[in-house]
Amino acid sequence: MSGAHPRHQLDELIQAPVRFSIMAALSGIGEAEFAFVRDTVEVSDSTLSKQVAVLEGAGYVRVKKGYVGKRPRTWLSMTPTGRERFADHLATLREIADRAVVTD
Repeated sequence: MSGAHPRHQLDELIQAPVRFSIMAALSGIGEAEFAFVRDTVEVSDSTLSKQVAVLEGAGYVRVKKGYVGKRPRTWLSMTPTGRERFADHLATLREIADRAVVTD
């Protein structure tokens, strides 16, 4: 095996369904509140926190904490590296899909 199949180019961190969904939710926006991403991805606070921590550790997502009035808030955004890796991941998925043999 030569390792030429495009699946070898998939990003292991982004490939996980929840992390992929988080990246997709953030891809079209500059910054989003934690609650918005949680509700969009349909996961618990705990699950989102754990998965965001993985993405933040990889440098794919930026986490910013602050306040709105007296209420603490957390905002999430994709880093330039995260945007590049997500775009590469999507391109690889498209390449794999393009190789599919569809029969009637």
